Amino acid sequence: MNVPSDLLYTSTHEWVRIEGDIATIGITDHAQSELGDIVFVELPNPGRVLQVGDTFGSVESVKTVSDVYAPVPGEVTEVNGALGAQSELLNSDPFGAGWLIKIRMSSSVEGLLDADAYSASIAH
Repeated sequence: MNVPSDLLYTSTHEWVRIEGDIATIGITDHAQSELGDIVFVELPNPGRVLQVGDTFGSVESVKTVSDVYAPVPGEVTEVNGALGAQSELLNSDPFGAGWLIKIRMSSSVEGLLDADAYSASIAH
């Protein structure tokens, strides 16, 4: 599994890239691998305010539907519109073109895992 060391992670398999007060969020390589071929992605509208743990969308694969949770609090500033027509980007490039949303964070980030801790959590 690919677990980039420059990102933070959640126990629910989201990744977070923090640049200033903007957090880009996606699902991990492990998550997309477990889901299988992704066929549909539901994302929130920009402007929605999220608290940590809020469900902000879902990812549907040929096997199941999985909710996606906010790892940081704040306002959704951007959603990845490309996923509407190309949901398979989550499978082919989960850490790049397959990002889900961007949030302007309203407070500091706590409780996220570094790459080593996340890798340990999925190694069973």
